[in-house]
Amino acid sequence: MKHTRTWTDVYGSPRASFEGRAGGHRWLVAAPPELAAGLPAALATVDGKGTFDLLVHDGLTPLLGALAEGGHRGVLVVAPASLAGGPAVEVPARVVDDLSGAPYHEGGAFPAWTGAGAATGEQGECAAASAAASLGVPVVVADPESVGAALTAWLGATPHGR
Repeated sequence: MKHTRTWTDVYGSPRASFEGRAGGHRWLVAAPPELAAGLPAALATVDGKGTFDLLVHDGLTPLLGALAEGGHRGVLVVAPASLAGGPAVEVPARVVDDLSGAPYHEGGAFPAWTGAGAATGEQGECAAASAAASLGVPVVVADPESVGAALTAWLGATPHGR
């Protein structure tokens, strides 16, 4: 994948786009800031078709906003450990105010989730995966070191992915 664009979304979250060969699908890779440092290099090693949008988010609202844009075949959530599924979660309500002049509220109940095709690992709580599942988006949760392998496996299991 080749890095083609970088921008900041309305929530102040850094975003980047990585493009592979022509065709394929649009995917989202979402990570909290503390796990995002090595992701551009990991995405550069993936060989496949389509586009990967990288979102570095603090909280769930930027993730839900990116998924609401539509068009994503699935989302790979970066977490401390790879997970195959998880329980429903209740995220405490809070106001996020990054001093940009546009504070927003987030929190709520999100459903249990089961990892898509290439998901590996234990069962465990992951609010970002539950949030994606609440919108019906297929989700895989991988630790930072497994991102490239998880994406390659998911692309390989998806028609027109590799």
